[in-house]
Amino acid sequence: MTAVNWAAFAEAEPDLARVVEDRFGAFTHHVLATLRKDGSPRTSGLEVRFVGGELWLGMMPGSLKALDLRRDPRFSLQANPGEGTGMGGGDVRISGRAVEVEDGEARAGYVKEVEPPQPFHLFRTELTEVVRTCVEDDTYLVAQVWKPGEPVRTLKRT
Repeated sequence: MTAVNWAAFAEAEPDLARVVEDRFGAFTHHVLATLRKDGSPRTSGLEVRFVGGELWLGMMPGSLKALDLRRDPRFSLQANPGEGTGMGGGDVRISGRAVEVEDGEARAGYVKEVEPPQPFHLFRTELTEVVRTCVEDDTYLVAQVWKPGEPVRTLKRT
C-alpha cells in the first residue's frame, strides 16, 4: 500500500488536513493503537506534533508502544474527542506506518522545536488513511475517507 508523509497529504487535501490538525491541536493527549507481539491490539496515550511537514510520534525510552512499533510499524492514531459528546470538528483518525528516526537533521529539527525530555524514541509517520467522521445537520453521519493517490470519499447515512 502506498504511504505518504503529512506534507503530501496536506498538499493533496488541504481542507481536510486543516480540520484534522485542528482536532489534534485542540488537546494534548490522544490514543495510539499498536500491535503487540501476539498480534493483539494495544492502546496507549500519546502526544503528537506536526513539525516540518511531518506528523511525529515521540515516546519514552523502552515504552511498550515504541517496542511495538519497532517490531511492527503499523499504527492507528485517534484524536482526543474532548469533553462531552459534541466532538466539535468531528472524530478523526490517522493510520499508517511509523518509521523510527534515531539521528540526523530531521531529529535535530524536532528536538529544537519541541524540546522533549531526553532520551526518547522518535517516529515519523507514513500515512495510509485519514478518516473524519461527523454529524451534519443533526441528521447525517458523514465519513470523509482519504487514501494516498485517491480523492477524499464522502459517505453519508441517516
